[in-house]
Amino acid sequence: MNYKIMGKFISQILIVEAVFMLPALFISLFDGDGDAVTGFFAAIAASGGFALLLRLLCRNSMRRFYAREGMVCVCLSWVVMSIMGCLPFWVSREIPHFVDALFEIVSGFTTTGASVLSDVEALSGGMLYWRSFSHWLGGMGVLVFLLALAPSGEHASGFTMHLLRAESPGPNVSKLVPKMKTTARILYVIYVFLTVLDIGFLLAGGMSIFEAVCTAFGTAGTGGFGIKNDSIAGYSPYLQNVCTVFMLLFGVNFSCFYMLLLRQIRAVFADEELRMYLGMVFGSILLISLNLRGFYGTVGETVRHAAFQVASIVTTTGFATTDFDLWPAFSKGILFALMLLGACAGSTGGGLKCGRALLLIKNLCRNMRRLLNPRRVEAVRINGNVIGETVLDNTNTYLAAYAAILLVSFLLVSVDGLSMTTNLSAVVACFNNIGPGFEAVGPTCNFSCFSYFSKGVLILDMLAGRLEIFPLLILASRSTWRHR
Repeated sequence: MNYKIMGKFISQILIVEAVFMLPALFISLFDGDGDAVTGFFAAIAASGGFALLLRLLCRNSMRRFYAREGMVCVCLSWVVMSIMGCLPFWVSREIPHFVDALFEIVSGFTTTGASVLSDVEALSGGMLYWRSFSHWLGGMGVLVFLLALAPSGEHASGFTMHLLRAESPGPNVSKLVPKMKTTARILYVIYVFLTVLDIGFLLAGGMSIFEAVCTAFGTAGTGGFGIKNDSIAGYSPYLQNVCTVFMLLFGVNFSCFYMLLLRQIRAVFADEELRMYLGMVFGSILLISLNLRGFYGTVGETVRHAAFQVASIVTTTGFATTDFDLWPAFSKGILFALMLLGACAGSTGGGLKCGRALLLIKNLCRNMRRLLNPRRVEAVRINGNVIGETVLDNTNTYLAAYAAILLVSFLLVSVDGLSMTTNLSAVVACFNNIGPGFEAVGPTCNFSCFSYFSKGVLILDMLAGRLEIFPLLILASRSTWRHR
């Protein structure tokens, strides 16, 4: 295990995090909030000091960097980044308990949007900004950001692919262009452009600059932290529709946007995962709208709320315009199914991913045909491309780990004595990085009802869901730390 190269990379992550805390510090200074200023200053100093210590200890590191180091480095980076990121909340006492502060920032970085706060508007402006910005930073991934900005060279060639594979969502990571570092830059250019475009549309609807920026951060990262206690419900139908459209856009595989830039429009609309995603979205909106007939005053209002909640849940954003916990069982059942499936691979959304679901369905159909004709030789294809057996095996392994973690987490949080619906939806919402669940963790509630033990379990679930399970399992594996 190459500890020094990992330590050096984590030190760079901490420096990036400290720099990104500066705008929140400046907002707190402008507002004259002394406690928030103290919190951010302490967090910046701690991140910078720890980064300097790691830099000194890990100088003269070797360039050897393999997949094992990539997985461990990504997981440790997220853990350390979360610990440093929660310090402003804890030091300022705006979230007095450390576990609660850690839960809040992990929920932010993993773009979950589950909160322990009952009064969000009581937070200072700097804290609200940092809370929302954590979504934007975690949506595409801070390591991908670092790879996008780092200068090209031979020194980076050994670990770029391993890091991007470990942090990027989806069953397989492919290059948009021959160089992985250039791929990271293209992804972030698209990400920034869509975020700025979202801010522009929100400003046109009458939002203040602060509200528009924070809301766009939550939408782009598909996180769902709102700066109002009622989330998005208090805003105009226009602003709600803008959020609906951009949530769906950020749930699309970013390679589709790159193909649009290359004017490969036919290839985009022929993409099987995109067609599955859009079919699932529009089909769910139609079914829920029919099921909610008479629930709202007009057909337009019904469709608007149905479309918003479908977009919010399928992209794992977690914003809300209404209390969907009051909807009929059929509509809530559709939302629960969307919680499990999630958005497209290669997007900022969470969940199982449409790409994996498509692979599982096609592999299931192939194996059923094999039962009828054992001598039949058939490959699984996506968009005309043959999918390797290794990818299929990894997908099946992921599904097994996915189910096992959901079951174990559900049993662990059940010790708190809350209802089965609350416990199951809380685990699914955290593991799939969604945010709200049902009943005691519904859209009008929060996660403060859980004990600190259960919050610790849910923190691990959020990290495992965002990092696609395997990096966290590898970090906890004894064989990972054996010398070879």
